[in-house]
Amino acid sequence: MIVMKIPEHVGVMLDGNRRWARARGLQPWEGHKAGRDTAEKFLDWSLELGVKEVSMWVLSTENLSRSPRELKEIFNLVAGVIDIYEKKDSLLEKYDVKIRFIGNLNRLPSKLRKIIGNIMEKTAHHQKRILNIMIAYGSHYEFANVVKKLVEKAMKVGKVEVTPKEIEKNLLVPHSVDLLIRTGGKQRLSGFMMWQAAYAEIYFTKTLWPDFSKREYVKAIKWYNSQQRNFGL
Repeated sequence: MIVMKIPEHVGVMLDGNRRWARARGLQPWEGHKAGRDTAEKFLDWSLELGVKEVSMWVLSTENLSRSPRELKEIFNLVAGVIDIYEKKDSLLEKYDVKIRFIGNLNRLPSKLRKIIGNIMEKTAHHQKRILNIMIAYGSHYEFANVVKKLVEKAMKVGKVEVTPKEIEKNLLVPHSVDLLIRTGGKQRLSGFMMWQAAYAEIYFTKTLWPDFSKREYVKAIKWYNSQQRNFGL
């Protein structure tokens, strides 16, 4: 019997919601709604499979230039996801899941920031599993944030040694990604976790995010097991 090695940290780029909606003659936010349902299932599958950390990219800094109506619908859906997981309190407790929202949260509506703050505070004591919801996130923003922290430290203590370890300590997500999944057929990183995914195995699939299934998730993990990881050596 072959036992699969489960990646500790899975990053996922939720691509294809709008194309899924367009193919069905629906509004973009209907695709985002379908994508939200898949995102909820994805965390459940990850918990069942034993993945310790999931980083889910739901909205990039560039996406914030979309129409006010579409952004409003996306923000409402994010609030809905939080509500779902607050109701799944027993699941979060069972698997000891910490939920973190990662990105330039100041660019989000104040009402949503309050909801986000509540769920992060509620799950802050959990230690075994982590769900990073990347919203208003991009690597350019993350790297600029790292530089800002290093400059502030240098001004405070008089000097700072810039090393890979020091940079990692100041990243919004300090842990490396093992498996990165991008749905929707595009084969690029688009500024997602550029430092953390430097040595990740990247699984591209043409499946649009709302159609992504547990079967394909397992397929991605099997593919991950077939790769020879040498971390640049």
